[in-house]
Amino acid sequence: MAVAELPITLDRNSPTPLAVQVAAQLRRAILEGTVGAPHHLPSSRRLAAELGVSRGVVVRAYEQLTGEGYLEGHGAGGTRVAVRADVRADVRAPVRTTPPRPRAEPSRPVIDLTPGRPSDTPFEDRSWRTAWRDALAKPGHVDLPLALGTARLRAAIAGHLATARGLAVDAEDIVVTAGTSDALQLIVTALRTRSPAPRVLVEDPGYPTARRVLAAAGAQVETLPVGPDGLRAAQLTTVDPAPDAVLITPSHQYPLGGRMPVQERLALLNWAAEHQVLVLEDDYDSEFRHQRMPLPATASLPSEAEVVLLGSFSKTLSPWLRCGYLAVRGTSGNLLKETRTGLDTPVCGVLQSALAHYIDDGALARHTARARRAYAHRRALLLDRLADRPDLELAALEGGLHAVVRLPAPVDAEDLAATALTHGVRVVPLTPYYAHQPPDNGLVIGYGAPSDLQLTHALDILLQLLDTTVPHRGQNRT
Repeated sequence: MAVAELPITLDRNSPTPLAVQVAAQLRRAILEGTVGAPHHLPSSRRLAAELGVSRGVVVRAYEQLTGEGYLEGHGAGGTRVAVRADVRADVRAPVRTTPPRPRAEPSRPVIDLTPGRPSDTPFEDRSWRTAWRDALAKPGHVDLPLALGTARLRAAIAGHLATARGLAVDAEDIVVTAGTSDALQLIVTALRTRSPAPRVLVEDPGYPTARRVLAAAGAQVETLPVGPDGLRAAQLTTVDPAPDAVLITPSHQYPLGGRMPVQERLALLNWAAEHQVLVLEDDYDSEFRHQRMPLPATASLPSEAEVVLLGSFSKTLSPWLRCGYLAVRGTSGNLLKETRTGLDTPVCGVLQSALAHYIDDGALARHTARARRAYAHRRALLLDRLADRPDLELAALEGGLHAVVRLPAPVDAEDLAATALTHGVRVVPLTPYYAHQPPDNGLVIGYGAPSDLQLTHALDILLQLLDTTVPHRGQNRT
């Protein structure tokens, strides 16, 4: 194993923190090729001793560069340089001024800015591996998991909701699901015991997968347009007759990013109680707020309406897990429990045991806090690159893992997305999120999964493509 010799000199009289100096000099050494893959770096303890600083200074520098994509942490295997020579060349290479003819597949590795993709760091967490070892070590794996979920996971989720969302629920109110899509199928299946084709009202624009899953499960999907603050309760009075259920994303409307004010939520609940409409609250990425404090979950507000809270671990941990939950109460809650009992659970017991251990150990809360800081930093990188462009309008940045970028009229979002893919950047136009409303001309940019280095490179490519499409703006930009 080759251990790199690091050319680092610290200035203790400088106002720049020592950790920042270490990170900056190591970053420069990597970019200049002095240190490169597959070099391993000295342990944080050894480097701290060599530099005459505390170990925490080196740990912070290593963590910063790992977040930016320059380094990879391998636990007991040490820290390794992740940027290769060919990647350095690709990072520095300018975008061609004449975009090539679009092809079905890009010829270079793709930086994927598809929204809804979180960082994969939980799987590198020692606590995560410990949770799985604990789950596999438990004896008695001879029975099917309980249909509503294991008792330990249901209790852990109830505790998590009390801490993270201020929602007081018991373990008996929790139904474990295989993510949001499974939850929606379960809800429609339950509603079909009352109506052969239940009507479900959804936001427009909104989550395309939700519309597809609801329709496939047998629901009649209807839409209402949303504004900057999401769905307005006054719009619901125009729906006659009232639907069986309404699906909302009030904490961070997907994809436009608005949040429904408390007064609007209370008005919606009053309407739902009056017309006996089931409220489905998709608590989409509510854990990640970057400016204002999160509003309380609609399910926690006082009302006679029946509210089902849909949650998942897709954004806090990973969609690869396919695990989520419903928080249910009342008559509809009993119906959902009966339906799930009849269908049995789709979530394996080992995953449920591991996830319960991870939550109970406090590891989910610690990971969420780390992820919140990382996402806030990437959000700042995005603002640094795009906020000073007068021809762009940014939205959906108060929380979550994505931003909406509305484009000037000369630029077609779908054409820009296709061209960006040929340059190794995948972005998603706003168009697919709209069901019936005329779509805005813009992109949805996810910044959860890429490293800082990848995100910065991808945004630079998009800006150069924009300047090529609208040259007079690019020439005037300082």
